[in-house]
Amino acid sequence: MATVSKVAVSRLVKQGGDDGPAKKSRDEYRKAKELEEARKLGTEPAAVDEEGKDINPHIPQYISDAPWYLDPKGPTLKHQRQQEEKIKTYSGITEWYKRGVDTTKTATRYRKGACENCGAMTHKKRDCLERPRKVGAKFTGANFAPDEFEQPTLDQSFDGKRDRWNGYDNEDYQDVMEDFKKLEEAKKDIKKSKLSKGKPNPEEDDGDESSEAEDDEDKYVDDMDMIGTKVDASERYTVRNLRIREDTAKYLRNLDPNSAHYDPKTRSMRKNPYEGTGKSVEEVDYAGDNFIRISGDTVNHAKSTMFAWEAARKGLDVHMLAEPTKLEALKSEYETKKNQFKSDMNKGILEKYGGEEHLDAPPRELIFSQTEDYVEYSRHGKVLKGEEKTIVRSRYEEDVFPNNHKSVFGSWWNSGDWGYKCCHSTVKNSYCTGEAGKEVSNATLTLPPKIEKEPSSESEPEVETKKQKKKKKKKKSKRKKKSKKEESSSSSSSSSESEDEEAVKKRKIDEAKKKLEDEERRAESLLNMDERKRPYNSMAEAKAPTEEELEAYYLKRRRDEDPMAKFL
Repeated sequence: MATVSKVAVSRLVKQGGDDGPAKKSRDEYRKAKELEEARKLGTEPAAVDEEGKDINPHIPQYISDAPWYLDPKGPTLKHQRQQEEKIKTYSGITEWYKRGVDTTKTATRYRKGACENCGAMTHKKRDCLERPRKVGAKFTGANFAPDEFEQPTLDQSFDGKRDRWNGYDNEDYQDVMEDFKKLEEAKKDIKKSKLSKGKPNPEEDDGDESSEAEDDEDKYVDDMDMIGTKVDASERYTVRNLRIREDTAKYLRNLDPNSAHYDPKTRSMRKNPYEGTGKSVEEVDYAGDNFIRISGDTVNHAKSTMFAWEAARKGLDVHMLAEPTKLEALKSEYETKKNQFKSDMNKGILEKYGGEEHLDAPPRELIFSQTEDYVEYSRHGKVLKGEEKTIVRSRYEEDVFPNNHKSVFGSWWNSGDWGYKCCHSTVKNSYCTGEAGKEVSNATLTLPPKIEKEPSSESEPEVETKKQKKKKKKKKSKRKKKSKKEESSSSSSSSSESEDEEAVKKRKIDEAKKKLEDEERRAESLLNMDERKRPYNSMAEAKAPTEEELEAYYLKRRRDEDPMAKFL
């Protein structure tokens, strides 16, 4: 509601009344209310302030009413805007300190209040920067110095104080442009004079470097605005930093999303895009950026750099970039000495231990590539003629006898331990002791090891062995007779076996039931017994229940959820 409800005291004094504004009647108040509603609905034009701007009718009264001390003369929102006296103004972009002195305005006679030494009005004698004269300009009346500029006080904003081009005068660059134009004109004159002389005779060439590069310095001037080119200031040629339209883009070489990663920001693809497609590096024209980096002399350069670092670490004064010739000489000398040392060491080992004939053997591929064994296969892969190639099934070395053993570890077993058969030793890394080891292992704690008898008593054990052989033969014959009898009786008893099994099973179940009942009685007696007199069960054996015991448990188990359980 844009209305004026307050009047300043000064206006009341001028009007000559103390009553203030007249009180609105009921009709006037109703009309003002209707006008306000019509403005909100848009049927009436909005109120206008002193600047001709519309006032939004939806603004509440406590915002639109101006305070009395501003003496408003109509509807206004000026009191809500920023006041002009509070707006801080900053220096413009063209304002800057004046430089130098104005020599056009020089005094011809002494002025009152000027410097007594030089005659300038902008400073006093004690602040004068000129050489002190023997007789000042005040008394001589000649050689008056020009007045300095009175520098303005600049109030700049935050960005204005930090502007790098603050105070720049573009007219100063005009001198640079004029010097450049003079240099270009001089170059053109020299070029015209060379062309007027004509081309030199190639037979009279003295072998000096030609000036074709200098003549063709404007070679790419016509193509300077071409896309993808930039001028290198240090060299006289253009550098292309973009691919030409005929080149295939890196990301189009392999459209598989799982292929080499392409970085669009740096336009690099480090891996080979054709990796996994079956194409070798020699067949493709692009194998990734990493392949380009390790091609040519890049590897040699890296090796030279590493050699320079190692040499500097060990006290040699050498640098890769400062002294490349010295570095190459040291590197070649080091490599020759290293190869010579290796060859001398190999020769010394061969002379001491031998085995040079194994080094002269042909390669393994030539040895096993061709044989005289003929093998013929069927279409299903089976061998028709010849011997099939043996496949080594074991991943470990076979027939290896360490520590002078004559058998492998695991060839002898005794009471849960594996060992060597040659000496009965159960320690894997032990040394072979032969028959003495067998005697020690066979000996007991109470009895001493067996002593070999003299050759005169050799006939007695031979007689004993003959008797043992006869006894074994008799036992074998008895076993054969028993087995024959069992076979004859098995056919007759096969029919009655099924009946016997059922009876045996029933009998076992009954026994298990009795056993279960005895355990239940014993458990009840233990529960009724005093805890201090109850025996321990730590020595009882815990075995898995048999099938008969499980069957007896299921038969004796009480089922409370069974509705017929009460009638049992």
